[in-house]
Amino acid sequence: MVLDLPFHGMWRVENSPARRVPSHGTAAFGSSYAIDFVHVDKNGRSAPFTWRSMVAAEPPERFLGFGVPILSPVTGVVVATHNHEPDHDGRRSQLILIPYMLGQAKRARRGAAGLAGNHVVIAMSDRGPFVLVAHLQEGTVNVRVGDHLQAGEKIGRCGNSGNSTEPHVHVQVSDSTAWVDARGIPIVFRKTDGSSWLPRESEIVQG
Repeated sequence: MVLDLPFHGMWRVENSPARRVPSHGTAAFGSSYAIDFVHVDKNGRSAPFTWRSMVAAEPPERFLGFGVPILSPVTGVVVATHNHEPDHDGRRSQLILIPYMLGQAKRARRGAAGLAGNHVVIAMSDRGPFVLVAHLQEGTVNVRVGDHLQAGEKIGRCGNSGNSTEPHVHVQVSDSTAWVDARGIPIVFRKTDGSSWLPRESEIVQG
């Protein structure tokens, strides 16, 4: 599937399917070909890094991407939204990631809300495929089920909800919204010249 980048500005690619499939280490929830983007500055940093970053969690507002508008990567119809998951603190240190990772199983048991956090699902036709845009900021999802969207329309703001260690946007395409059995579909992104490509791990892309 060819998608538009769901943002403007500079973003660093994480968990790219160009590096491995499944890109997030699991095929569950239709995530085999999912990709993550972290908003960064010209030095490739998502937030200033200080000694506190090594020993403590950081408020999401500290990160460059938090609150940045997120756009629909496709034209289609909204078939699901979630808008009430809290944005938690960011964690960039391996030390403080440990307790967070221990809670991952609990989040998985909550399904889409626990893992994707605040999100929007867009159907490209009556039978799919289905595009999930996840980890949006609490209370910022501005579309409703049944809305017809054009690619590039704002759907919310970048947050740190769900299974997320710092504010970023997660994009995936699947054949179903029955997440337990959903299968991921490979994706690429459209360039300004009309060609398409799959961004590599750690690549800086410009939306």
